[in-house]
Amino acid sequence: MIVEYDEKGKYYTDVISKDIVFSHIQTQSNQIHGFVHVRKGERLSDEVNETTPFLAVTNAEICSQQGEVLHTSKFLLVNRSHIIWLMPIDGSFEKPQPEGEY
Repeated sequence: MIVEYDEKGKYYTDVISKDIVFSHIQTQSNQIHGFVHVRKGERLSDEVNETTPFLAVTNAEICSQQGEVLHTSKFLLVNRSHIIWLMPIDGSFEKPQPEGEY
């Protein structure tokens, strides 16, 4: 990792720190449960409204409308134009912990 400092002591790295938000994503045909990574100090809505066409989700479960798990994946890109709604799941629900670093 490269770390650069400016004259005021502020540092810059090539690594972007992010928080993970366990979320449910509804598409036209499926639900997706997984972790969306949000830059520190930003909101989930800021991440969803980015201009890139895809939203990265880790430890994803793709489920049918009835809740049956159809596929699982450590990494999934969801086309933002296919998202109908996205809901963060707060700490009051039991949620799986992410495995490893991404």
